[in-house]
Amino acid sequence: MNILHKSGSTLAGLTLMAAVLAVSAGQAIAGAAKVTLSGAQEVPAVETSATGSGTITVNDDMSISGSVTTKGVKAVAAHIHEGAPGTNGGVAVPLEKKSDNEWAVPAGAKLTDGQFKSYKAGNLYVNVHSDAHKAGEIRGQLKP
Repeated sequence: MNILHKSGSTLAGLTLMAAVLAVSAGQAIAGAAKVTLSGAQEVPAVETSATGSGTITVNDDMSISGSVTTKGVKAVAAHIHEGAPGTNGGVAVPLEKKSDNEWAVPAGAKLTDGQFKSYKAGNLYVNVHSDAHKAGEIRGQLKP
């Protein structure tokens, strides 16, 4: 009887551990999207030698973090916009200027439910604006 009781306790412990792991897995990263920015991705396309790259991470709790680094552009603003490839959309998350060529998601930023769905569908993009191209000089679609 003692062996049966110990086996039951062990089984209960394993079940509890599996449940904890399952919950933890649900809080894992929804996606870390590497992004490459170019003028060719702008709508309409922009002829420029400027480029950019970075990583934007979106978690299942809709928190968002990350940064992009630009090259060859004197950027005046950068944002994450909501819009499918080939279309323009409104600002979802304004990025903060960290240096002449680095822009970061503000600490504590979160997406709305709709923006999170757009992210999962590939419909968010990073757009970097300059005085020469106020609507955007380089752009990169986030692909989860």
